[in-house]
Amino acid sequence: MARLTRLLRIFAVGLRFGLHEFIPRFARNPFVRLAARRTGEPRAQRLREALETLGPIYVKFGQVLSTRRDLVPLDIADELAKLQDRVPPFPSDLAIAEIEKGLGRRIEAVFATFEREPVASASIAQVHLARLHDGREVAVKVLRPRVEEEIAKDVALLATAAQFVERLWPDGRRLKPREMVAEFARHLEDELNLMHEAANASQLRRNFERSALLLVPEVHWDLCSERVMVMQRMHGTPVSQVETLRAKGVDIPALARAGVEIFFTQVFRDGFFHADMHPGNILVTTEGEGSSRYVALDFGIMGTLTEVDKNYLAQNFLAFFNRDYRRVAQAHLDAGWVPADTRIDEFETAIRAVCEPVFARPLKEIYFGRLLLRLFQASRRFNVEIQPQLVLLQKTLLNIEGLGRQLDPDLDLWRSAKPYLERWMNEQVGWRGMLRVLRQEAPFWASTLPQLPRLAHRALSRDRLGELGAALERLTQENARRNDLLSALLVVFTVALIVLAISLF
Repeated sequence: MARLTRLLRIFAVGLRFGLHEFIPRFARNPFVRLAARRTGEPRAQRLREALETLGPIYVKFGQVLSTRRDLVPLDIADELAKLQDRVPPFPSDLAIAEIEKGLGRRIEAVFATFEREPVASASIAQVHLARLHDGREVAVKVLRPRVEEEIAKDVALLATAAQFVERLWPDGRRLKPREMVAEFARHLEDELNLMHEAANASQLRRNFERSALLLVPEVHWDLCSERVMVMQRMHGTPVSQVETLRAKGVDIPALARAGVEIFFTQVFRDGFFHADMHPGNILVTTEGEGSSRYVALDFGIMGTLTEVDKNYLAQNFLAFFNRDYRRVAQAHLDAGWVPADTRIDEFETAIRAVCEPVFARPLKEIYFGRLLLRLFQASRRFNVEIQPQLVLLQKTLLNIEGLGRQLDPDLDLWRSAKPYLERWMNEQVGWRGMLRVLRQEAPFWASTLPQLPRLAHRALSRDRLGELGAALERLTQENARRNDLLSALLVVFTVALIVLAISLF
């Protein structure tokens, strides 16, 4: 009954905001049109407001939908990107109880001071500031009580609603709503275990341990559990406060270029990148070495790339820079994402049609994230399966470009990225790349080479013809047994027919 009530509420809210137009079968119904209250505003705005009305989990679902620009119409994706995951904090007594339960200790035994008022509150967790007994300042992230049960109910409802959308909306199958809900569920599953987020933060900090561009808070592993995460408190100015940064003497254009370098370093050097780099998760600090550095926060959403992914991206980026569309098409084919029977010349023509109008603009007006998105959309016609990690990367690139242009409207992403990409490609395919591969493979060859004579002797001494003859003999015997069985069945069947004929006559 509770699930039915929730489902009816979803439909009621959808009708209230005029979302029936997404389902033509309902849109043509005069009673539905009469019941719908809001039809004047743009459909994307109405969808965003409906999700905000339904509650925090639906807001988060909308945020995930906004990243699937390869499937969701652009006007909807842009509007859903405005959703803010802000909910009232839960009582501090409950937060303290959850922290004590997660750490297995009293709050006074862990922290010298603890601020009861949270500094941030979202649908899944909230953050408090505290100080350890040794004087170190920390941020304490704690999950909301019973959040797992509430999320399980809402995800089950979303799955049911996705089935209706797939059946009733003509574009439902193409948009893959059930796959989107499954992806959302996996995303929430990671966020519901703060040990995963702590591990992400620790990995990113290790990757940039000696970087002059990026700071990552240190995780206090002895104070972490699945429901509680304690990490170093970071100080800085929100990156969106450009005038404040400028007043502090920060070189804004240099800061914008540093953001581009950080992104490409994460992608191509590490294959591990922060995938939620919106301004709310980024601070800028001028403390320490006297030069400005970015500070990364919130490590719940991270992306990973394989060597194949990185090579695909680098080949495509450099080909874009040089307008070599044949190379772009060939990179898709080499990666195995295009069917083998695809005509390269047709694929090249489709890519050219997407890219040439973009390159006709001044460089500072070109958004590479949007270009990558249009490439994804053009690729669908050739049955290209866009990998989820690349969609996540494209969304992150859009965030980075938007942030960079917000800091410096004249930022030329191409000029900032091209030297880095060319250097990385040279390291992959040149003599540096060969040396790197040799260093990686040296331990394997060191253990394998001494065994080669023995392995070769064993392979040569095996009686392969004898093994083949024995296999054929077994097959012959099996066929003989099968033939005998069929013959016996035929005899029985014939005898039965004769007996039946005698009994009739």
